[in-house]
Amino acid sequence: MSEEKPSRETRKLIEDRLGERARVFGAERAILAGIDAGRSSEVDVEEAMEELASLATTAGISVLASVIQRRDRPSPRTFLGKGKVEEVRAAADELEADVLIVNDDLSPAQARNLEEALSRKVVDRTQLIMDIFAQRAATKEARLQVELAQLRYLLPRLRGWGSALTRTGGGIGTRGPGETQLEIDRFKINRRIHALQKRLRKTESERSLRRRKRIRSPLPQIALVGYTNSGKSTLLNRLCGADSAVEDKLFVTLDTLVRRGEIAPGRRGLFVDTVGFIRELPHDLVPAFAATLEAVRYADVILHVIDRSHRAWERDYRVVLGILEQEVFEADDERPPIIDVYNKIDVVREERVAPAQGVALSAKEGTNVDELLARLAELLFPGDRSVELLVPFAATGRLHDLIEQERIETLDHTAEGVLVRIAASAQEIEELASSGVRVNASDDVRDERP
Repeated sequence: MSEEKPSRETRKLIEDRLGERARVFGAERAILAGIDAGRSSEVDVEEAMEELASLATTAGISVLASVIQRRDRPSPRTFLGKGKVEEVRAAADELEADVLIVNDDLSPAQARNLEEALSRKVVDRTQLIMDIFAQRAATKEARLQVELAQLRYLLPRLRGWGSALTRTGGGIGTRGPGETQLEIDRFKINRRIHALQKRLRKTESERSLRRRKRIRSPLPQIALVGYTNSGKSTLLNRLCGADSAVEDKLFVTLDTLVRRGEIAPGRRGLFVDTVGFIRELPHDLVPAFAATLEAVRYADVILHVIDRSHRAWERDYRVVLGILEQEVFEADDERPPIIDVYNKIDVVREERVAPAQGVALSAKEGTNVDELLARLAELLFPGDRSVELLVPFAATGRLHDLIEQERIETLDHTAEGVLVRIAASAQEIEELASSGVRVNASDDVRDERP
């Protein structure tokens, strides 16, 4: 007698043990689900579900429908209430959905019970974000960190569906092959986690070396931070003429991008584009962009880019500041100054777009970018003035330094040496003079640039 083949519903629930049920794929079709806890929730459920839909779209998933249930707290057994679970199952059958994506973190028991009730894969918000990071991480270190985060998240959620289908009784000696396989899988995952941690220790030392090189750079570093899709990459392109990817999706930039840009005549800086932050960022993913966090921690100035056209911009603003405090800076770290950049004013109709201490601009149109550069120059190069210097041939080492720093506005050769014009502070002018460089007498009392 031939063995009966598992039904379609049973096949959907058999654990593949490769982590695929903890992931989403571009060909899948999803229903979204969330809980509206009313006044007890700090997050507007409609905005949260819109963000979840954007995350799903970024992951390449087709969103078929969105379901919201009003209740004080999620069901400890199935997250959604029993009636709502039946409603979701009926909708999933009718729409031929492959996966349910939940706008919250599920416990292992909730995920398993929901999958049993729906006969479909269930993915929570953290798993979705991790999958996007896995798709978009470009550097070796980021890919390793994302895999490590996924395995740590998956380990307590491994579910022995095979044992549930084959076990004949409980207790010692009655375990089916599914549970035996589950133990093997746990061993393999723990071994892989150990191997990843070992490889990451090596990449961390390499990153430390790169960081020391950046810190030695004479150019100031300006880090762009902000909520995901706030327009950081667009602003970087505007400031530096860079070509970083710009899409209307979340987490377009996951790896740190550094570009040079002119802040004022004769004055340049290193602008660092960083990964976008998001509400309830999975803590295990934080090391996946360690280079980003270091760039922010050691920056001379932080530009906090805010999507002023988003109706929840104030919440996004608080989320970014919270992540900076909790994940980036240590308690005794010295914080660099922060300039709040209120972006996308080209689509904002309000009269008061930004507080007096911020800069309102449009990175897309270039509106008020000069105002931002002026604010940066005030912070980074206070007291700068344009001066003409004669660099004797005996002091050409200083000339080489100025050329390497891209400080020279004009240059001319004379019989006595090289005549250059640069922007410099009084202290720099004094240091140059002590090394044999002569300041043009007509510029010695000049306080403004030509």
